[in-house]
Amino acid sequence: MSNTQPNKVITANHLLNGNVVYLNSQFDWVNRLSDAKVFTDETSIEEAIINANSQQHVVVGVYSINIAVLNEIITPKHFREQFRNKGPSNYNHGKQSEVL
Repeated sequence: MSNTQPNKVITANHLLNGNVVYLNSQFDWVNRLSDAKVFTDETSIEEAIINANSQQHVVVGVYSINIAVLNEIITPKHFREQFRNKGPSNYNHGKQSEVL
């Protein structure tokens, strides 16, 4: 039987600076999608979301997103999440300035 459930990660926005953050395997918030914990079953995702929502002093807007994993590279499946992952949309600001 094949696994039909998509891989997911949990994301939110940091409460103080608004940055997009992801939950890692230690249930801490990290800035890089590559450091996020990949969830493969609904039960684990639901439990992690409950835990993440208890951290309202750190993050807001907790939810899970569908991702693809290819050669250990995590890529959001939805355009909105690809856009959020890249950082602010104005040039040379936030995450985008790190690649210059």
